[in-house]
Amino acid sequence: MAFDFKKEYKEFYMPKNKPEIVTVPKANYIAVRGKGNPNEEGGAYQQAISVLYAVAYTLRMSYKTDHKIAGFFEYVVPPLEGFWWQENIHGVNYADKDSFNWISVIRLPDFVNQKDFEWAVETATKKKKIDCSSAEFVTIDEGLCVQIMHLGAFDDEPATVALMDAYLEQNGYVNDMNMERLHHEIYLSDARKVVPEKWKTVIRHPMKKDLDKLHIVIKLEEKEYAEYARLWIYKRK
Repeated sequence: MAFDFKKEYKEFYMPKNKPEIVTVPKANYIAVRGKGNPNEEGGAYQQAISVLYAVAYTLRMSYKTDHKIAGFFEYVVPPLEGFWWQENIHGVNYADKDSFNWISVIRLPDFVNQKDFEWAVETATKKKKIDCSSAEFVTIDEGLCVQIMHLGAFDDEPATVALMDAYLEQNGYVNDMNMERLHHEIYLSDARKVVPEKWKTVIRHPMKKDLDKLHIVIKLEEKEYAEYARLWIYKRK
């Protein structure tokens, strides 16, 4: 049976519909970068998706070609993922899709290296008649994150994100989104076959300890200790 990332790594692909903390390990991906409205018919985003899948399935079926990948085993192509941001905006403004910057990715098995990737790009370009030169081999180390399963249309994500933010605040954390750690989505539904109300999307945000609150706690503890020491000395007199 083919290796399925979603089944083997459920903690990263199948979270519950309530926020949870996860440490995501470093992994390699096929990536295509771009900008613009992802809903534009025939636009940059849709072209990028075509490139991603062309390269991904070329690697997936490589065992049937003369190109042999060391350590290869049959696997299910992992789901499409995306990292999103907008210039000078904290979080995401879903009403302004034209200003989206994105990096669309598909995870690679660990046995795929740079040379295998380059072979796949060249082969997919020739066989699929698609220019795949925009594809990149990237390594992403997400680290500490909060994630949740969002059920519904993408435009309904703000309510789910609010749950994540509240969870972080309650547990002494804050969002750590910046130009290197981005809003991350993993798409588990085929939008062509499933109605938007039932789309399943993993939403993942980088996070870190809220140092301001940590400092307050430390100061309170120091104050309480000082008061305890004062009382102890007083009783000893």
